[in-house]
Amino acid sequence: MSSSEDHCYRLLTDYANGFMVSQVLFVACELGVFDLLAEAPGPLAVAAAVGASSHAMECLLDSCVSLKLLKLEMRGGQDEDMAFYGNTEMSRVYLSRVSPTSQCSMLLYMARTTYHCWGHLAQAVREGKNQYLRTFGVPAEELFTAIYSRSEGEQVQFMQALWEVWSMHGRSVLTVFDLSLFPLVCDLGGGAGALAKQCRCLYPRCHITVFDLPEVVRTAEEHFSLSEEEQIGFQEGDFFKDRLLEADLYILARILHDWVDGKCSQLLERVYQSCKPGERWGPLLMQLYSLNMLVQTEGQERTPSHYHALLSSAGFRDFQFKKTGVIYYAIVARK
Repeated sequence: MSSSEDHCYRLLTDYANGFMVSQVLFVACELGVFDLLAEAPGPLAVAAAVGASSHAMECLLDSCVSLKLLKLEMRGGQDEDMAFYGNTEMSRVYLSRVSPTSQCSMLLYMARTTYHCWGHLAQAVREGKNQYLRTFGVPAEELFTAIYSRSEGEQVQFMQALWEVWSMHGRSVLTVFDLSLFPLVCDLGGGAGALAKQCRCLYPRCHITVFDLPEVVRTAEEHFSLSEEEQIGFQEGDFFKDRLLEADLYILARILHDWVDGKCSQLLERVYQSCKPGERWGPLLMQLYSLNMLVQTEGQERTPSHYHALLSSAGFRDFQFKKTGVIYYAIVARK
């Protein structure tokens, strides 16, 4: 086998085994491995804490070491060396539930929802539509109703997952434009208010209201406490059916990519009708995320020109697009 063939084969093997890597990460998060190791090193202590096989837990922990999620130190015991596992910086910062930048809830959502939808990617490609019904027995148009009708714990976890996303990327998105020019801000589908909270801290003179489904608002108010400087308002409603709040600026973060063009246009037209007239103020990841939208929702990720067309068809004219420096881009459109 030539060196180029050998490289290609190793690359192919990496691609084929990718799902195993994801599962190691997901399972370690689900079992709380990274939190347990912060308190009690060693596979036996972790296995006992979660009621798992000590041998199987050791295999899982060793895999985490290979993935640089954990570090391993061998220490001499009375009869033989003992293995002591500890968190790496990556796991301490992103995988420990007590970390302010923890991504555990998002990873668990991916494990319990996204991962299963991807099991039907072949059908999604053949049919050109999402596989939520085939995966969970619920039509995609009822996706969010289904998510929020689950147990209270699952509702909170889904909302916490979105909170974690914006804990990482919110500031970059919100500072790409000067939003202090907009006194009244409405965050459509803002969940527990993670992005709205950051907007409030960055632009303290703005009055910010999250507009979301009644069950979302109730869960947010019960489980997600905000400090005095983070205070925002909540308004119950369905943004496809109910009257929208009048605002100077509407935030639609991770909203339009859930829906087909027709529904996007319908929502944008409703936003346009409610929006206060404005003054004249001066690659691979996207493809993977589009497939992710295909297997889970009605929508897709879109290029800037595609969003421009959607916004223009709804009546918006002044369109600006900017990169944030992270995985999200930001768009602002004025009436």
